[in-house]
Amino acid sequence: MKLTNVYTHGEQKNDSTFEMLCIPMIAFNHLVFKTVAQQLSFTKASEVLFISQPAVSKHIRHLEEYYRVKLFDRSGNAITLTEAGKILYQHLLTAEAISKQVEFDLNAIQHKNHLRGELKLGASTTVALYILPPVLSAFRKQHPDVKVSLVNRNSENVLKALLNNEIDLAITEGKDNMHIASSLYFLTDEVVPVCSAKSNLAKKTQYTLEEILHQPIALRERGSGTLAAIKAALQTKDVKLSQLKVCMRLGGTEALKNFLLADDCLGFLPMKSVAKELMYGDLVRLFVDELTITRQFYFTQRRGEENSGLNASFIRFAQQYYNQKL
Repeated sequence: MKLTNVYTHGEQKNDSTFEMLCIPMIAFNHLVFKTVAQQLSFTKASEVLFISQPAVSKHIRHLEEYYRVKLFDRSGNAITLTEAGKILYQHLLTAEAISKQVEFDLNAIQHKNHLRGELKLGASTTVALYILPPVLSAFRKQHPDVKVSLVNRNSENVLKALLNNEIDLAITEGKDNMHIASSLYFLTDEVVPVCSAKSNLAKKTQYTLEEILHQPIALRERGSGTLAAIKAALQTKDVKLSQLKVCMRLGGTEALKNFLLADDCLGFLPMKSVAKELMYGDLVRLFVDELTITRQFYFTQRRGEENSGLNASFIRFAQQYYNQKL
């Protein structure tokens, strides 16, 4: 569906981007407001929407005149939503969710096995780099008319993106217990201690936990699901994360892996992320007596949207894909 007469005179638009941004059942001035509310910046909203900043201001002004309320408070260069703005924003999020569901349901009647629409995914590093790529490739081949985007952040920030309505579906490490989100089990992975094949640590592969406490260790950044799994496993042995001799913290699995390949310290990484390096002998897996670190990956959705069309379809597809691989 195309929306017409929504650009001010003289505005240039990128057609493909414009079509992607258009949401049936939501007028363009509401879309402009929603974008400003998410970006909290007229300038950034104009860049996202490919229209000028004066055009953004004009749409917001028209809305404020129509509703006879102020939607944003302005203080210097900073803007915040007013109480009325917050109410309008929440209603627009609901309208957007309904619009997506209507499009999916009506399309499903006409084409039972032919999905259409847009699916915004967010995933923690391990999932985005090592688990989802083959799933996304298979999903695209089966459903070429579904536009899929994927953002890669640590588990904590992926959840924030979900709750801020930046994405439709999150795949995170660990089950979220917040009342505004619901989680569904996906699969389990193991986190293993590894070191470079050139490290002195590689001279033997079996260690006691006490020995590990005296070795230099590199870890992921705070907020990482991998780090949370390590912390939980150590707690079962009455060991605190602070007792480890941490020499380096790195943001991202690849950064940590590349550091370990060049250094002589020990690190903990997901098995799926180091499978090739272990196979080729660049890294060596170490074993710590009675210490097993596993973490579960979950599909996380906003409550009330668990049965939304594309979310449910992708979840079923991903689960079936990995069940077939087991």
